[in-house]
Amino acid sequence: MVESPYETFQSECPELAAKFNELVQVQSTMVGLDQKTKQLINIAIQTSHKNPTGVKMHAIMAKKIGATRDEVLGAVTMNLHLSGLSTVLECLPSAIDGYDTE
Repeated sequence: MVESPYETFQSECPELAAKFNELVQVQSTMVGLDQKTKQLINIAIQTSHKNPTGVKMHAIMAKKIGATRDEVLGAVTMNLHLSGLSTVLECLPSAIDGYDTE
């Protein structure tokens, strides 16, 4: 199996990856937004950054914590008027693939 870019980061830069993981953990425990909403926001941000890999990863996580397929697709498509059609078209298949995984 081919290693994902994130797995490569973890194996090749273990100390930096550990610190990054600590930051992610602190952010995930901050109050104010529930975990599903945070994942949907992450999908929207990853879409705006044209990062299909990130979209897929967060779609998988969002589904695991109860997001619907429509919510995941909505997080991607809300970028249409902000980032343009090409951004949505680049990331929408990854959101679908991630949601339909597992």
